[in-house]
Amino acid sequence: MNDFNFYSPTQVVFGRQSEEKVPALIKRWGGTKVLVHYGGGSARRSGLLDKMFRLLTEAGIPFVELGGVVPNPLLSKVKEGIALCRREGVDFILAVGGGSVIDSSKAIAYGLCYDGDVWDFWAGKAVPQDSIPVGCVLTIPAAGSEMSDSCVITRDEDKNKRGINSDLCRCRFAVMNPERTFTLPEYQTAAGATDIMMHTMERYFTPQQDMTLTDALAEALMRTVKDSAFEVLRNPEDYRHRAQIMWAGSLSHNNLMECGLGKDFATHRLEHELSAVYGVTHGAGLAAIWPSWARFVLKNHVERFQRFAVNVMGVENDFTNPLRTAEKGIEAMETFYRAIGMPTTIGELLGRTISEDEIGVLVDKCSRGKTITVGALEVLGPDQMAEIYRMANH
Repeated sequence: MNDFNFYSPTQVVFGRQSEEKVPALIKRWGGTKVLVHYGGGSARRSGLLDKMFRLLTEAGIPFVELGGVVPNPLLSKVKEGIALCRREGVDFILAVGGGSVIDSSKAIAYGLCYDGDVWDFWAGKAVPQDSIPVGCVLTIPAAGSEMSDSCVITRDEDKNKRGINSDLCRCRFAVMNPERTFTLPEYQTAAGATDIMMHTMERYFTPQQDMTLTDALAEALMRTVKDSAFEVLRNPEDYRHRAQIMWAGSLSHNNLMECGLGKDFATHRLEHELSAVYGVTHGAGLAAIWPSWARFVLKNHVERFQRFAVNVMGVENDFTNPLRTAEKGIEAMETFYRAIGMPTTIGELLGRTISEDEIGVLVDKCSRGKTITVGALEVLGPDQMAEIYRMANH
């Protein structure tokens, strides 16, 4: 068991009409002029943006707006936001959307407190020293950015997608109304559930495996998301199951699930290159990569995968053949992905297989020019990364 330092300072305001409390929350954190940051037209079409603008106006809080955040948020939009905030004297950022919007907001908040190129943080040339406060109104449960210390940004010109972690960027508050997720498309709902489960799986499949309580929490979270995903796909306005998915998304990525254990995140790192280069949905990319990663590392970690198979996927334990039980768990996960409309290979994800040259590009990006490794359960160098991409490429 590892020693650990658990820190999760975000105030969560959860439930129906919870967005009504946003103005008071902004004032509590000293906001006097706000950037309302959002993505595409859905936040406006749903009426949520107009409601937020009305609430801020009624509370006497001046604001400016910046939309246009895309999935896999871009550095160019971050820089646009920094310039706008400096011109307008913004001292608080309100993210209205999902993980991409929240990450873009965090990056802007870093940049406002830095005189250099904000990409320096993701390039490893500088470490954030300060950030203006960020709060969010969550509309897409998936990334967990509303309670995490992470921020992932893609540089437009070379499609480099990188993440940094710092407690400075943690949202001061996260407002979560499950009703705001009723209109999410099925594909986005399924991809979100996949991402949530993967955030927990990246902390479950680690070398440290002797923290029974954290394991039990992780298994319960994964089972709940798996079961609730089917319920909301059948009935998109099922408040109870939408709420469980939304809360699970936050718990899966606020570091609670790694207390005493650790984290791997090899699947995430491998997938980041897929979504950066090909523009695919992050959760779908994770589903396409994980089964191949799992089979690649399985032989040295049969007991862990056996436990996952039994306690999460409901596989009957064959005590005479632990390897077969473990393999059935991976197969059951693939069956779950397919049942909710997720791919299980790169071929399914892209509608085609990729060439060896393309695999080489992905490996070069993931290994940063063959200078780093990824993973903790199994440490993956460039050769191992390439093999997993090949296994997934069918």
